[in-house]
Amino acid sequence: MGARKQLPKGLERKGAHGESDTQQQVKRIVIVNHERCKPNTQAFQYLKKHARGCGRECIMVKSKFGGKNGKETREYIHVSELACHACLNRAKRTPGGAVKVVNLPSNLNKDVTHRYGQNGFKLHRLPTPRAGCVVGLLGKNGIGKSTAINILAGRLKPNLGRFDNPPTWADIITYYRGSDLQQYLTRLVENDMRVVRKVQLDHDYVRKLEGKVVRELLEEHDQRRVSAGLIVKLELEAVLEREVQTLSGGELQRFAVAMVCSQDADVYMFDECSSFLDIKQRMTVTECIQNLLVDDSFTGKSGTSKYVVVVEHDLAVLDYMSDYVCCMYGEPGAYGVVTKVATTTCGINNYLSGYFPAENLRFRAEEISFHVSSACSSGDALLASASFASVEDVLGEIKYPAVTKTLTQKSTGSTFTLHIEGGSFRACESIGLLGQNGCGKTTFMNILAGNINTDESKPPRDLEGKDIDGFFLSGIGVSYKKQVYAPELRKFQGTVADLFEQELQSMCADHLFKLLVMKPLELEDIHSLDTNTLSGGELQRVAIALCLGKPANVYLLDEPSAGLDCEHRVIAAKVIRRWILTHLQKTCFIIEHDFVMASALADRVVVYEGTPGVECYARTAVDLSNGFNSFLAQLSITLRRDPINWRPRVNKRGSQLDTEQKTSGNLFVFDKDIVSIK
Repeated sequence: MGARKQLPKGLERKGAHGESDTQQQVKRIVIVNHERCKPNTQAFQYLKKHARGCGRECIMVKSKFGGKNGKETREYIHVSELACHACLNRAKRTPGGAVKVVNLPSNLNKDVTHRYGQNGFKLHRLPTPRAGCVVGLLGKNGIGKSTAINILAGRLKPNLGRFDNPPTWADIITYYRGSDLQQYLTRLVENDMRVVRKVQLDHDYVRKLEGKVVRELLEEHDQRRVSAGLIVKLELEAVLEREVQTLSGGELQRFAVAMVCSQDADVYMFDECSSFLDIKQRMTVTECIQNLLVDDSFTGKSGTSKYVVVVEHDLAVLDYMSDYVCCMYGEPGAYGVVTKVATTTCGINNYLSGYFPAENLRFRAEEISFHVSSACSSGDALLASASFASVEDVLGEIKYPAVTKTLTQKSTGSTFTLHIEGGSFRACESIGLLGQNGCGKTTFMNILAGNINTDESKPPRDLEGKDIDGFFLSGIGVSYKKQVYAPELRKFQGTVADLFEQELQSMCADHLFKLLVMKPLELEDIHSLDTNTLSGGELQRVAIALCLGKPANVYLLDEPSAGLDCEHRVIAAKVIRRWILTHLQKTCFIIEHDFVMASALADRVVVYEGTPGVECYARTAVDLSNGFNSFLAQLSITLRRDPINWRPRVNKRGSQLDTEQKTSGNLFVFDKDIVSIK
């Protein structure tokens, strides 16, 4: 009794170099980014210069075969995790951030699920899927969520940290003996269950389906005979005859979800299924995923026997969709650790608090909470609102007139008309634009930015009847972060530092800009990287900083949360409000589909009504309470606040709270006498 289970020889819980627990004294992990450390780079030459600098094998230049014929010799850098302090300090100073040295918590000398070779990322533990339930994965980008998904999907064989002597599947199953994963992996290895996966949407996904028509693909994969219903539910009727490469981001996302949901499988996996979708579409996709667990009348499979795993950064969507969650923490790009499965509410709240009681582990110094400020009459405030005593001296009240804009689609000849009601804004104020995709939010921003004109043949007039020359904000000064930014930024030839120097100039040397914008967005860590090597999340943070760094009176941000993980979304919201409203005392207009972000960023909202893609109306900006109630009424959705951290949560349709709030007309609960978000 109490004796430790004896594992087969060679399968003790070992570290990357084969040492046992007692032998392995490694307290750090060294990650070499080989893309940033190629032989022709400055980083490679720097490390090559210091190779064997101490006389030992701390830093070494090694060779391996590669190329098309597999016979070409390629050099690469290896940095030992047992290196001396002098060599470690040299490695830390590698140009371009090509080497990362991370000190590990004391409990990470075991339970290694997979490691990508020497100086590569390692994952500890695995999420535990549960039959008949939706299990969500929550964590920062680069923490190993995709690695975990690939292992659970059977696309990646875990090596248990033994990359130099990989175990067999029999050994792996023996390793997980006695856990809930044993049965799952056994069925996976024996091909006793089929796995389908919705991957992250990228150029490779589109390239593989290039030339294929939407209707043909959906009919081809309709194993459950549900594609007709999915087409209607996901609003794909208008794109059925189009080729996949012509779809927009939102259309492609809904198509990808329909493709997965129409197939007959035992395991369904969804990697970031809310990106590019508006709030209504996110709720619809959520319902489609949850319906997978309902008994299938066509295939005869029971919903309780199916597994569903989702990766999602929108906390409101993840909360609404999942029955359980597995959280992940660690150092992005270095290591990731999967926590034990927990109920959705408990798991998300523990993650936001930065502390997992079950493991007695604190992985973040500060907790994340979403409080409503009673001092802010218009609703949420991420920071304490700036004093409005000097608003008139800063910018004054700007009024804009009622105008109309009609857009014609060249390919079909169809038209879309946007009617904008007259309104006004002032300094130290953030105005959110709430509406479905295709309702004209980006069109409104382009009019504000002066990129497109309105339909009026005569100069538009303001609310006092005076003619306005040009566009709404002509002569005021506007800084605009577009919805699609990646192509422009990736074309830049140079590093992130070069880009900032070119676009922002003197602002790069501004101490407060570095402290309030650059540092919290973690941009100093990627300063030396080429812009064409950045990930989507890194590009988004760069785009936000470029927008905030330009002198203007009005800042326009189109979906600043897109591509960011849940932590970076909160950080970005803090940065935007702190810099624009509190420090500069200027105005910002924001388009945001994330419930949590939208409620945190806006002081007032412009609600869109009408038929998307046909004719819509942008109403005059109103306070958050009235604005959200009006918008949520269109969606038949109600929101409440979590009593622990006050994050917005979507009520289950037909629940007692949902019914009570709809009856009262208070669709979004704004609690009073609570301090602002911190």
